[in-house]
Amino acid sequence: MTAERAASPEFVRAAGDARDKAKVAALRRTKFIATAALCLCVAVFATARMFQSRWPWLGFIAAFAEAATIGGIADWYAVVALFRRPLGLPIPHTAIVPANQNRIADNLGRFIEANFLAPEPVRKKLKEVDFAALVAEWLAHPSRAHDLSGFVGHLMPQAISAMEGSNLRGFIGQRVLDLLKKVRVAPLAAELLMAATEDRRHQKLFDELVGVLEKFLNDEAALAAMREKIRNELPSLFRVFQADAYLVRKIVASAGALFAEVLSDQNHALRHEFDRFVIGFIETLRDSPEYALRAEQLKQELLSRRELGSIADDIWKSLREFVEEDLKAEDSRMREHLASLFVDAGRQLAADPKVRADMNEGFVVALTAFVESQKSGVSTFIADQVKRWDLAQLTRLIELNIGRDLQYIRFNGMVIGGLAGLVLYSIEHLFFAN
Repeated sequence: MTAERAASPEFVRAAGDARDKAKVAALRRTKFIATAALCLCVAVFATARMFQSRWPWLGFIAAFAEAATIGGIADWYAVVALFRRPLGLPIPHTAIVPANQNRIADNLGRFIEANFLAPEPVRKKLKEVDFAALVAEWLAHPSRAHDLSGFVGHLMPQAISAMEGSNLRGFIGQRVLDLLKKVRVAPLAAELLMAATEDRRHQKLFDELVGVLEKFLNDEAALAAMREKIRNELPSLFRVFQADAYLVRKIVASAGALFAEVLSDQNHALRHEFDRFVIGFIETLRDSPEYALRAEQLKQELLSRRELGSIADDIWKSLREFVEEDLKAEDSRMREHLASLFVDAGRQLAADPKVRADMNEGFVVALTAFVESQKSGVSTFIADQVKRWDLAQLTRLIELNIGRDLQYIRFNGMVIGGLAGLVLYSIEHLFFAN
């Protein structure tokens, strides 16, 4: 038998019907045996009374059988009175279960609410379940992650439209602006620059500056402008001897040699001077009230410009168009990345016991609070369902599940009654024989 067939509704229904038929057959057997035992007690009583005059010791047997018959009939009455009226007679306080259906339903609902849905039992039971492991196992399956990414991707355009329609975008934008207005720019910029100086990474910027200066010295137009500037500053006599060309060549040669020396020597004095300049500027930027004020003014002017709002709208529009176009494609990169993200999240969750423990605790707290808030509704639902049950169905359900145990009460009644009758008959003969 396959697992799919065993889990099918038809199989479950058939299994339930088979179990009910077995219970009905067992209940009928027990009823027949109990009734036969009662009839046997009546027959034994009648036979013993008939021959008691010939064999006096049969009086003890008759007393036992008589009391057993009475006990059996009394317990038969008690068992039958639970479910129906004995012999159809309108005797008070019979058919107890059908007559008290509403009260039984209310009490059952309250009992389940008080004993099964109390916070401590619910919390204890929920702690037995590793919710995080189930989530991790589900997410780590590639096909499920792919389906989930498709579902999320299908909802994303709707979520974006809902954000636009609900003015959530404007709210988020305003919140971002409010947060930006609270940010102190100067200390933040100082920290960013300080991070850039770690491992002397700012020296790469210095190398770039030196490289730019080298290119400047090799540029003909720049050299011509420099020569012209020097020519204008020199006396006329020096112009005759073209001293300007000589000075430009000297300047270029000296500067080129200096730049080459700086680039080849990581401990050059100019590099250390640049280090001191950068560190000093960072410290001034961090601590100077004047710099802080100027940075704040610049930030406020930037945030108050109208162009910022149009830029935000353009960014939002571009983002929406990108999302919509990408999700329409068969090989959507967003869906692919989402699926990979879900699979990776599932694997990391499975490998991190601390995160799983925290996640399970969150599930327990959330589900316990949910059950606590809904348990009165659950008890009411159970009570309403029991009240709607057909009386015949209710009686059959109870009788099927506890009917055999109730029939054994009849056996016990006959045995206990018979023993009590035997004891009383013996006492009568011992003390009242004369």
